[in-house]
Amino acid sequence: MNERWSDVITLAVSEVTAMLREDADPTDVRLDFLAAAIANFKVQQIHAGSAKSDYSLYGKTRTDSENPAVNAARSLMRDYFQMCSDLITPQTFVFMAV
Repeated sequence: MNERWSDVITLAVSEVTAMLREDADPTDVRLDFLAAAIANFKVQQIHAGSAKSDYSLYGKTRTDSENPAVNAARSLMRDYFQMCSDLITPQTFVFMAV
């Protein structure tokens, strides 16, 4: 494991573990994919926050919602949350889309 991102991965695994239903099989491989998708989303957010902003002709910067890598990571994470819906109970209510 890359030590640079080990804390992010550990956090994602902890989040998934905390969401597990009592009757869920903790060895279900879908949970591994969900943890990886959550970690990837967090890493993409970190990269987006530290990247140079893209300025347009009118001085606007590209927002987080316009970042293709963040959008792809968010979409993948949503897909895995859906795929694991029978295994997890999210601890908080989160709007995934508007």
